[in-house]
Amino acid sequence: NGWTADPSKFCLGLPGAIAPLGEFDPLGFTKDLPVQEIKRFREAEVTHGRVAMLATVGYGVGENFHPFFNGEVIGPANTHLAQVQEIAPFFFLWLATSILTAELGRARIGWEEPLDAIEKNKEVEGKTWLSKLNDNYYPGDIGFDPLGLKPQDPEEFAEMQTKELNNGRLAMFAAMGMIVQEQVTGQTLF
Repeated sequence: NGWTADPSKFCLGLPGAIAPLGEFDPLGFTKDLPVQEIKRFREAEVTHGRVAMLATVGYGVGENFHPFFNGEVIGPANTHLAQVQEIAPFFFLWLATSILTAELGRARIGWEEPLDAIEKNKEVEGKTWLSKLNDNYYPGDIGFDPLGLKPQDPEEFAEMQTKELNNGRLAMFAAMGMIVQEQVTGQTLF
């Protein structure tokens, strides 16, 4: 992707700072942090943004389209997972195992082994201990691009990454709003 840490830039030059907020860090979370910590924060932001984007689509689709489980999974999307666990426990087990497998794969690609991280983090100022991203790992880039959409040009990649981050940021707020609304009203959104 062509990114190298630049200490003179906001968030070491990682993409994502655009108008109108620009270099938005009012509480100074990234001030004076080492590269590892900033990369770890970005990894969390990208991952949570991706999950939130899927969740916002899932709310709209899941509440209006019921082709699975003989149409028995209905009502507010907040309750769907519990309904699936009750109706189809083996499917729920498969789903949980699939998520665990995907997370372990992501951890193996992007993160140091915990015992190695303890040793390597002795040199890192910051809050990490058991967690350390691999030095050559770019936050969020687990090598999964079956459609070949990842740009090869570093500037195009930074632009696409910024778009993904901003869509993920919006989706995180949208998902929070959807979850809270359903919890408060007990009704579907759509």
